[in-house]
Amino acid sequence: MDDGVSAAAALEEPTRRRLYDFVVRMSHPVGRDEAAAALGVPRQTAAFHLDRLADEGLLEVSWQRRSGRAGPGAGRPSKLYARSAREFRVQLPERRYDLAGSLLAAVLEEVQETAAEPGEVLGRRAHELGARLAADAVRGRGAPADVAAVLEGCGFEPVEEGGGVALRNCPFHALAQEHTALVCGMNLHLVEGVLDGVGSRGLTARLAPEPGHCCVRLEPGTP
Repeated sequence: MDDGVSAAAALEEPTRRRLYDFVVRMSHPVGRDEAAAALGVPRQTAAFHLDRLADEGLLEVSWQRRSGRAGPGAGRPSKLYARSAREFRVQLPERRYDLAGSLLAAVLEEVQETAAEPGEVLGRRAHELGARLAADAVRGRGAPADVAAVLEGCGFEPVEEGGGVALRNCPFHALAQEHTALVCGMNLHLVEGVLDGVGSRGLTARLAPEPGHCCVRLEPGTP
């Protein structure tokens, strides 16, 4: 989310936001001269803001000779800007509906292909997702991952509380409000997958719904 916050902050500057809106609406990469002329700002100003947008990952940069000629005398390539393929997300509290959507889509595909029981497939897939998130954290850190760090990266906001670990945020809050049993069961299996993925033997995930918290809580002990 830090990248998203930084990118959003970059768009707060009015001229920079206008340049971004202009570039992303064009069907071709835009040069500095074209952008400056379209917005009626000095070329140097356009160049500064376009480069800032590129630094934040909001625009992609390419180089091209606009004359269409090649070889000696063709002139220097122009720096061009286009919308970046990156996606940014800023939500407070953090939500991870992308995880839920990907997981539920995979469950639906498997159920359609195998006629398996949906609840069993969801539980298994959620556990596998948790283990995979833990494995990704290990690769990213180059060292054993901490349970709290993996859950923090998923948006659960783990905090030590009452001898255990409470999860202060549900990344799937809106879904949990409408489909409580389904999402809470999914959360439980996902967190159990994280525990197995990091090799934790000192904590157990249990359903313990509490206002203002995720429905899952980690308690000392083994399953």
